Amino acid sequence: MQLNSNVPSGPLEGKWDRYKFDLKKVNPANKRKFEIIVVGTGLAGGSAAATLADLGYHVKNFCIQDSPRRAHSIAAQGGINAAKNYPGDGDSVYNLFYDTIKGGDYRAREANVYRLAQNANAIIDHCVATGVPFAREYGGLHANRSFGGAQVSRTFYARGQTGQQLLLGVYGQLSRQIGLGGVEMFPRRDILDIVIVDGCARGVICRNLVTGEIESHSAHAVVLATGGYDNVYFLSTSGMHSNVSACWAAYKKGAAFANPCYTQIHPTCITVHGDYQSKLTLMSESLRNDGRIWVPINKGDKRSPDQIPENERDYYLERKYPSFGNLVPRDVASRNAKLACDEGRGVGNTGLAVYLDFTEAINRDGEAVIRAKYGNLFQMYHKITDEDPYKVPMKIYPAIHYVMGGTWVDYNLMTTRDGLFCLGGANFSDHGANRLGASALMQGLSDGYFVLPYTIGGYLATQSLSPVNTSHQAFKDAEKQLSEKLNKLMNIKGKRTVDDIHKELGLIMWDYCGMARNDAGLKTAIQKIQALRAEFWENVDVTGSSKDFNQTLEKGYRLADYLEFGELLARDALTRQESCGGHFREESQTEENEAKRDDENFCHVAAWEYAGEGKDPIRNTEPLVFESVKLTQRSYK
Repeated sequence: MQLNSNVPSGPLEGKWDRYKFDLKKVNPANKRKFEIIVVGTGLAGGSAAATLADLGYHVKNFCIQDSPRRAHSIAAQGGINAAKNYPGDGDSVYNLFYDTIKGGDYRAREANVYRLAQNANAIIDHCVATGVPFAREYGGLHANRSFGGAQVSRTFYARGQTGQQLLLGVYGQLSRQIGLGGVEMFPRRDILDIVIVDGCARGVICRNLVTGEIESHSAHAVVLATGGYDNVYFLSTSGMHSNVSACWAAYKKGAAFANPCYTQIHPTCITVHGDYQSKLTLMSESLRNDGRIWVPINKGDKRSPDQIPENERDYYLERKYPSFGNLVPRDVASRNAKLACDEGRGVGNTGLAVYLDFTEAINRDGEAVIRAKYGNLFQMYHKITDEDPYKVPMKIYPAIHYVMGGTWVDYNLMTTRDGLFCLGGANFSDHGANRLGASALMQGLSDGYFVLPYTIGGYLATQSLSPVNTSHQAFKDAEKQLSEKLNKLMNIKGKRTVDDIHKELGLIMWDYCGMARNDAGLKTAIQKIQALRAEFWENVDVTGSSKDFNQTLEKGYRLADYLEFGELLARDALTRQESCGGHFREESQTEENEAKRDDENFCHVAAWEYAGEGKDPIRNTEPLVFESVKLTQRSYK
């Protein structure tokens, strides 16, 4: 497999503008002749569908929910980054670029990240134009707050509901195009296969989640914007519908999967409360602006927090990282929370929690100010835990929140399969080995509003695509294969539920591929996943009918994909014998327990190629070349 990033030559600052100029164009009259399938209606998919339709393409837009506005982007809380420099603290496009590259531990493409930083200011302007109500200062300028990994305030926000407000802005644009006929909307569809004709992606096979019907849809190009795969861990902060199936189908049809071991552990999540939970709840990183993280100095101290005096508290992030304090990147904050708990200094009934304390901020600014900033987050915490964070510190612990790995794409956002594009959280593109807070929303909107509309035109303008519709044999074959897979699942009639097996998979992933990984543990994980996958196909019980609404079947075929994907994730972690960002190999750490990269052997993207059923996948590499940034050991001290 050839991995050509298609990054243009020349100075970093001018690459994207020059590349846009050089791209071949599709004239307005010809755009009406092209159909494009966009899978997903979150910030990346929804913005892409609306923008492509506005340009004149006919767009078929698919979502798994009953409404586009229920996409998981709605759950994002804290904010979106841009280098407007409204606070006057010296921010710039280059600063945003550098912080993002460094935050990702130098494991992302320079050119992609710089383009992201360039587009960020235009994203804010565009979102304001679509009605997004960003918070404002008294004088009228947009308010900014700080997020991890930066020493400037560049995060735009709408209280703790930024994702919701951004998605409503996108949804308004999408609804307009649906009304005009430019977008044909297909809700409650699960994309389960990609159809390839003459080497190019020409359509999808989906399951109608209401009727159970298998459907085929054709187009001139296919765009995946289906989000990340963090639910392979079962417990995560993602929505229950989030899955890897569309990207996994693309992988099996020739689209390489990049860096699957790059998973993000968010340091501020509500702790696990029991075996009955099906998901976890995020507490926004923005809370670390005013909340102070601490544990008791003494091991096994079970006193209530108000009974522990200041001189017996360890504000460990402030102590270890005085320059950044509580606003270190997520991977650093998470590992330090785990370390404190492993030392026996964790709090709460399980000892797997640390305090996030707002006492000082409330005393300094008053409860009304804190309520105005974080009121909905405090209310959410109170409802879930029955503890009032205005009166007692929050108890938090790291949890799976995001993934930096995903489908490999080039500078055009096209995969290794011609005509198949991938956007936002579903691709691997911009965040390296650790995503900085408030940059996922930035990437989704950059890809959908400001990158894909140019690059997909460059693809369509240079192709001679033969007419293809759903009567083509490739669609018939794909439908047949999917029906056989579903029937096989329905006919096992074993004794274990889908959720029971998924929980076991999640524990394997968390125990061996979580915040800390090692050679022996990863080899154990691979063996356990293989055994669990074999048991799944012999002993799972999928009830109901495949010809009707059946959520057990939905979870069943998604778990079948996770049981294959989980092994790939563990293999990727095993072969990347270094620590970088969220991928922490215990064998590769500094004397101060920080991630220690191996730039000589692993300064590359690992892109996995499907080799066929029952065969080991092939590991391909794309070297990462740094022309503007010097590779150094990350330090936030």
